[in-house]
Amino acid sequence: MTRFEALGLREEILQSLNELKFEQPTPIQEQSIPFILNSENDLIAFAQTGTGKTAAFGLPILEQVDDQLNETQALILSPTRELCLQISNDLATFSKHLKHLNVVPVYGGVDIEKQMRQLKSGAHVVVGTPGRVLDLIKRKRLKVENIAKLVLDEADEMLSMGFKDELDAILAKTPQEKQTLLFSATMPQEMMRIAEKYMHSPEQISVGRRNAGADNVQHQFIPVHSKDRYEVLKRIVDINPNMYGIVFCRTRNDTREIADLLMKDGYDADALHGDLSQAQRDVVMNRFRMKNIQMLIATDVAARGLDVNDLTHVINYNLPDDPEVYVHRSGRTGRAGRSGVSLTLLHGRDKSKLKQIEKTIKKKFEQKAVPSGRDICEKQLFSLIDKVEKADVNPEIEQFIPAIASKLSWLSHEDLIRHFVSLEFNQMLERYKNAPDLNARAESKGKRDRKEKRDRKPKKGSDSNGSSFSRFFMNLGKKDRVSPKMIIGMVNKHMPNDDVKIGQIEILNNFSFFEIERSYEKDVLEALQHARHKGSDLGVEIAKDKS
Repeated sequence: MTRFEALGLREEILQSLNELKFEQPTPIQEQSIPFILNSENDLIAFAQTGTGKTAAFGLPILEQVDDQLNETQALILSPTRELCLQISNDLATFSKHLKHLNVVPVYGGVDIEKQMRQLKSGAHVVVGTPGRVLDLIKRKRLKVENIAKLVLDEADEMLSMGFKDELDAILAKTPQEKQTLLFSATMPQEMMRIAEKYMHSPEQISVGRRNAGADNVQHQFIPVHSKDRYEVLKRIVDINPNMYGIVFCRTRNDTREIADLLMKDGYDADALHGDLSQAQRDVVMNRFRMKNIQMLIATDVAARGLDVNDLTHVINYNLPDDPEVYVHRSGRTGRAGRSGVSLTLLHGRDKSKLKQIEKTIKKKFEQKAVPSGRDICEKQLFSLIDKVEKADVNPEIEQFIPAIASKLSWLSHEDLIRHFVSLEFNQMLERYKNAPDLNARAESKGKRDRKEKRDRKPKKGSDSNGSSFSRFFMNLGKKDRVSPKMIIGMVNKHMPNDDVKIGQIEILNNFSFFEIERSYEKDVLEALQHARHKGSDLGVEIAKDKS
């Protein structure tokens, strides 16, 4: 097996790697490091997040930087502040025995003056987010005209976050004679355009299959009805008492709502979404990395660049529309040789998305059942007993043992265990005392759907009233050629497996109102989030009371 000593790295770098207990390079490191050291050609490297990409490009860059030359020689672009800081911290650790080599991170959300002073003091390697890097270039504080290495890390993420214009502007300022290193998990069309425009006959290295899920990640799904989704989520958490994971939601409103519900129900959870300030985001992320939070409820945008190595679970509260987004989600678990689970709460209308994802990752999802209350209580109970068995006994407690033994002497061994378990476990037992079988409910619902699916249309009711129907507002009206038939068809299209009754429909010039059976209120809102009509986005929300 190859060792780092065989890759041609200097002694100071190898010393740092030995202190970190790094002995053998990962596959992407084993292929990339010799290439970058021995070739001037550009490189496109495909590898999933968590496979050691930072060392794959960072170590050869540190090897080749001339720390006696006081100018920026390498620029590394990353999509988010978190990833920027992680890369710069890793490079600083790798190079700590190279006394004169400086790595400077630059990113938004903090004082730019401090970063400009750091650059002025000397920065051999700059790691930055596209927006802040471009700002510093425009201010003539970051000079990239003479760099020898340019790295685009998580390049596909930078594009999906909307940094195309910034990347174009930065790349245009860099010299023609440089080595460009593009590291990515996927290769969207826009990335191909950038590669063709700014790279010269790049070599390609691919570790694993492109867009494929990691081999040590189990891909699972549980069929659920929308109304049961939150309850099913709680059961998944309860049957996995040592879970440490991310729950992905479609919208920031969903993240807030679910995180608030979980915290109210006593779970260690918090939300990560775009409405948080950078300071708030840092607090949440620090708590999560310290494992003071068991579950992070996040949107895809908010979680980009987030890098935590020991996640046990990724839970898809909603499936993403793009299969490549699922690849990124699932790739956040099962890292560094560990196993992980990517679990999807699957609504019937998302089955086609699941099939597309299976084609992309070239793996079949395993169907799982909703855990029963009995199974959860058993798992939690034995988890508690394991903790008791493995607990460190404090010697200070010895002085109290005689008094405690005397007080409890009337209890038998079995009664003592019963009292202890009841004290710790009554709340969980009470929670699942009469827990319904959500699998049975989902199965019954599915059978009814299949029976009624033929020739089914939503029924327009004539007896709607405020108690049985919810009133919806829609931002399109007569001027957009909206008709009652169109609204009925829209509900049919986006709720194909549900028998949704529609009440009164009122179409005005600029907007419309329609009524939906109240029990389907949340389902309809969720289903119509991304609906369109003749190229226009639908804005659908709960209407204010008629009065």
